[in-house]
Amino acid sequence: MWSQVYNPFNNMALSTLAAAIPVVLLLAMIASGKIKAHLAAIIALLAAIAVSVFVFTMPASLAFRATILGVVTGFFPIGWIVLNVIFMYRLTVATGRFKILERAIGGVTPDRRLQLLLIAFSFGAFFEGASGFGTPVAVTGAILMGLGFSPLAASGLSLIANTAPVAYGALGTPIAGLASVTGLDPYLLGAMVGRQLPFFSLIVPFWVVWAFAGWKGMKEVWPAVLVCGVSFAIPQFVISNFINPWIVDIGASLISMAALIGFMRIWQPKKLWLSPALRTRDDSASTMAPRELQPTDLKPTSAEVWSAVTPWIIVCVILLVWGSGWFKTWVNGIFTWNYPVEGLHNLVQKVPPVVPAPSSEGAVFSFTYISYTGSGMLLAALIFGLIVAGFSPVRLVREYGKTIWILRASLLTIAAMLAIGTLTRYSGVDATLGLAFASTGVLYPFFGTLLGWLGVALTGSDTASNVLFGGLQKITSQQLGLSPILMGAANSSGGVMGKMIDAQSIVVASTATNWFGHEGTILRFVFWHSIVLACLVGGLVMLQAYVYPFTEMVIH
Repeated sequence: MWSQVYNPFNNMALSTLAAAIPVVLLLAMIASGKIKAHLAAIIALLAAIAVSVFVFTMPASLAFRATILGVVTGFFPIGWIVLNVIFMYRLTVATGRFKILERAIGGVTPDRRLQLLLIAFSFGAFFEGASGFGTPVAVTGAILMGLGFSPLAASGLSLIANTAPVAYGALGTPIAGLASVTGLDPYLLGAMVGRQLPFFSLIVPFWVVWAFAGWKGMKEVWPAVLVCGVSFAIPQFVISNFINPWIVDIGASLISMAALIGFMRIWQPKKLWLSPALRTRDDSASTMAPRELQPTDLKPTSAEVWSAVTPWIIVCVILLVWGSGWFKTWVNGIFTWNYPVEGLHNLVQKVPPVVPAPSSEGAVFSFTYISYTGSGMLLAALIFGLIVAGFSPVRLVREYGKTIWILRASLLTIAAMLAIGTLTRYSGVDATLGLAFASTGVLYPFFGTLLGWLGVALTGSDTASNVLFGGLQKITSQQLGLSPILMGAANSSGGVMGKMIDAQSIVVASTATNWFGHEGTILRFVFWHSIVLACLVGGLVMLQAYVYPFTEMVIH
């Protein structure tokens, strides 16, 4: 049994700097644009191993096994999702249905700003609620690219839009994870998140359009942006506070899509914005945009529209089933292979102040291969390819092989990213960073929110961030006399703004838009959006902690 060490230098400032080396190195290399993402991830992983072993005294054998566990976790389930989403996308392109979908969306509105709202925000929120784990960015990024958006616009704006729904993603999985480590009621945690994120569900649609079209371009479509935000924010609050936290994104996204489409039938901006190019100084990204849609492209027949949406209807139905609790319980009871990692399982001990009492860390790779979201996506692709599109099994296998080859670098990157996150968790490196945030006293509501942001940036998942720092949030808030429900929810709400800068999501976005090797450009584009939005969430949590009437919103 090895006990984690959180202050190896007996100086929290130096220990925190050492703990930050792997993630800072990773982000710096990606942002530089001079090192390919998969090489940057491998170099950062080697740095994380060195820091864990030589600074935080983790035995090398434990570090090696934690790294391998992270690599496997990177492939299953994250890489598995990305692979099968892109496989489905390639099938829709091969059949011509994706081109029809582009025309159908253009038929709703030719204005690029409104297309962005409909696809990146509302439609993306539905996929976040149904499956999460990178699916919405992969799908919406690919659709926006097909509509003619530049690679930077399609990837970067999809990442920014995929924020407000994340805390309730995959049928409330982040809330369930937070409840499991804190012992707090998931309904109360979900309700508290629902008293924080609706403010940002109003802000983010405006933010996305502003990032794409500038202030003037955003003002020209503010009525539609307001309809989009309000029709998502109000259901988000109502469902989370009066129904349950599991179906928040599904309900809010469907209402938002219906409201936005209905509004666009009676209102269109006086000046249509037809250019798909991002308003940016990065000319290399803007000039890569395909031609603008022509009026003759915008009128597919009803039969063509149904043909185009059929594969995505199949995806939605299957992912809703796959994400339900009863289905997971049923199939996991039959088709699960739990593998305790020998030489790591229960051999790492977390100690106070990260946990109330010393506790061992389990290390079990649960290969729930049927209930993985990626398996549901693969089934949807096979149903579409074999039954609807009429592809032969040989052609499907060939297309699948091509997809694997195209994604080879991306899958390697994702595996290395998850290896870094897993290793830092078992070595206690992440806890050292968390303790630095927890030592901020009266400012803790602000920095505790940024702790959630940091957790998602490190792990790529709001669920993982909640599991990672949920216990620390509860302990620290109780010591400071704050509501543990408030700070638990703040971890999840702050975390959603870190989703756009985590390396895993950036790789998914670059893969979906076929913009390999430009991960640094995407990171530079979204980074300050992430920082500012996370600070705004932190400011709201500070108000809820100390300032009337915001304190009346807090659940104790």
